[in-house]
Amino acid sequence: MFKNYFKTAWRNLTKSKVYSVINVLGLAVGMAVAMLIGLWIWDELTFYKSFANHKQLAQIMTTSVGDSGKLNTDPMVCRPIADELRSKYGSDFKNVSMSRWNMSAMTVGDKTISDIGLWAEDKLPVMLSLDMLEGDIDALADPSSIIINASLAKTLFGDADAIGKIIKLDNKDNYKVGGVFRDFPNSNPFSIGSASFPTLHDAKYLLPWKKYITIEQWVKDAAMDWNNRSWQCYVQLADNVDMNKVREKIRNVVMAHKNAKTDGVESAYLYPMDKWHLYSDFKDGKPIGTRLQFVWLFAIIGVFALLLACINFMNLSTARSEKRAKEVGIRKTVGSLRAQLIKQFLSESVLVAFVSFILSILLVILLLPFFNSLAAKHIQMPLLSPAFWISALAFTFITGLLAGSYPALYLSKFDPIKVLKGTFRVGKYASLPRKVLVVLQFSFSIALIIGTIIVFKQIQFAKNRPINYRKEGLITVSGITQDLPRFYDAVRNDLLATGVVDDMAGASDATTNLGAWRNGFNWEGKNPNTLPTFGFMLMTEDFGKTIGWQLKEGRDFSRDFATDSLAMILNETAVKQIGMKKDIVGQNIQYDGKNYHVIGVVKDIVQQSPYNPVTPMVYVTSHVWIDNVTVAMKTGVPVKDALAKIEKAFKKYNPNLPFNYTFNDEDYAKKFADEQRVGKLATFFTILAIFISCLGLFGLASFVAEQRTKEIGVRKVLGASVFDLWQLLSKEFVVLVVISLIIAIPIAYYYMHNWLQNYEYRTNLSWWIFAVSGIGALMITLLTVSFKSIKAALANPVKSLRTE
Repeated sequence: MFKNYFKTAWRNLTKSKVYSVINVLGLAVGMAVAMLIGLWIWDELTFYKSFANHKQLAQIMTTSVGDSGKLNTDPMVCRPIADELRSKYGSDFKNVSMSRWNMSAMTVGDKTISDIGLWAEDKLPVMLSLDMLEGDIDALADPSSIIINASLAKTLFGDADAIGKIIKLDNKDNYKVGGVFRDFPNSNPFSIGSASFPTLHDAKYLLPWKKYITIEQWVKDAAMDWNNRSWQCYVQLADNVDMNKVREKIRNVVMAHKNAKTDGVESAYLYPMDKWHLYSDFKDGKPIGTRLQFVWLFAIIGVFALLLACINFMNLSTARSEKRAKEVGIRKTVGSLRAQLIKQFLSESVLVAFVSFILSILLVILLLPFFNSLAAKHIQMPLLSPAFWISALAFTFITGLLAGSYPALYLSKFDPIKVLKGTFRVGKYASLPRKVLVVLQFSFSIALIIGTIIVFKQIQFAKNRPINYRKEGLITVSGITQDLPRFYDAVRNDLLATGVVDDMAGASDATTNLGAWRNGFNWEGKNPNTLPTFGFMLMTEDFGKTIGWQLKEGRDFSRDFATDSLAMILNETAVKQIGMKKDIVGQNIQYDGKNYHVIGVVKDIVQQSPYNPVTPMVYVTSHVWIDNVTVAMKTGVPVKDALAKIEKAFKKYNPNLPFNYTFNDEDYAKKFADEQRVGKLATFFTILAIFISCLGLFGLASFVAEQRTKEIGVRKVLGASVFDLWQLLSKEFVVLVVISLIIAIPIAYYYMHNWLQNYEYRTNLSWWIFAVSGIGALMITLLTVSFKSIKAALANPVKSLRTE
């Protein structure tokens, strides 16, 4: 019986080739979109699942209270917190590890590269369950060892065995390779609060914490400093321990060593690894699903894209009902039951679905490289996974049933007597369900168009935000700054002598990133119940002049004033957070046992996310802490020539270290990557959704033109022009699109307005967005319908009327 069903289904499929192609292609594109989105969602949901202990791993975050009462959460903690967790909460934690990100020049023989890694305590490799290809997972217990990943081992040693080989860091200390681990899955930086940080996936090597705490004096001094938050802390919970209970238990671990009246209030927050990716931002001290909203968004797009294709199948199947009416009548006359007819029509839709599935697999394989480049992913088609094929076949079967359910129920109810007597008519309301489905299709497509435009408008709005320092001609040099304080003035003088540089300055951070926050500041009139957190940046006196920041009050740092070693410059947001009623320039602020005097206020520099408020910043001078050097190149000088001279000046004092630099404007542009990625993906899916909708529209227009062939012939004989006939055939579809606009605009406005609320610095919803989307939808509709309408209007009426 089923063999007969599918034989008949195949015959019908090959008989109406145009409609079959439209059905198969539409369903294939819809299924391909659903599969691509499904693969993307799976990658998002399993982002950290590659770590065997992911359910037990967490990071300690710090939440502090600003003067305005707002809670600020960031990943930086003080050094003593790890020992405190071990000693007082040892039963709750299996392992605790302090860490700090590190960028170093790594030299093996005559080869030198720079890469990112972690200083980490020796239990971190075990916590992360590193897949060791060679060596010992406990190698970091030796303060002279380093663990590297397979890619770094390949780069530095080729195919030779890396174990026991020596790597020189920053042309200073030697480390012996104690282990090689399999690379982490590829990932992208994510944001916590309003700053961007690397993820554990990005670490190419691990260095021994025991060595790190002996290198710098400030690190040694911070061993019992509960105010200096410059590190990260990862923990692994003990077996059968409840994460929420432990979170509440350690909440006041820091405040046990602070005075709330003088130091303010801060709390520790246990941030589980399973939330790092999808809940990557914090609001009011709790993680929020910033990325999770994109998972939901694309899941909805995937479902609707598939529904659009199913709607096409339903519309074309029911539109051609009169052509199948006699078949139904004859089958019922010879004894077919309605249930058998339903099975027949469902078998046709399932067959179309399986043919479409084969085509969709080919489409996904072809589109996946392009999709990966858009999504910044490394997704692979799981063709060898039995689970994938079982899920895919079940998905295809359900799609076939979904697409064929309405046509099967509709066609199988025809009265055989009326059909065979020739008195069967579908009725004037028979096309109503089709019109409703077309409206649904275009409502979704128009909403996607509006959403995509708003995403790009928000990106452009943030790009146009004043950053209050020079955008062009700045480069940041890193990795070559080892021992720079000893010859800082010599390098600067050599650079100025090249004639290609306006100025040079050293700082603890680049203009496009912030790596340190501090609290424990006190001033006259400060609220004792708050612990305001400030971004904290050390710099040489030339920094402001080099980057071209804009002074609002007071003066800049200067070498002419010896007292500037205890001077402080604030940004506008810091002044507001301090809330001092009198002029802040000239006032004193106490920090770390020292009395600083405020000499100036600068306009807010956009150093972190361009979508969020600027962090309150404190700037002080230092020639000791120089991790980054900012160089301002002269305008009009060829970049290639300028870089060659700048490199020569640096290499003169550190010839063995690589000259690593980045353009500040390019680094700033990377801050828009997530939103641009979403915009590109939305554009990609919008184009495919419109394509599916237009396929269905083209099929319906073809059917309407075919159905009204004689009417068109009569009208033409009676003097109707081509324009009149085009208008006649197109009007119905234009009305449907206008109704879709009326439905789509308020829905799109509501959801996009809510989406924009995630950004403190956001654009407005301009009227022209909806106007452009509406006009665009109408133009697409007219272009799709016009091909068949004009062709029908131009046809010779003699051919359509000669049978009468």
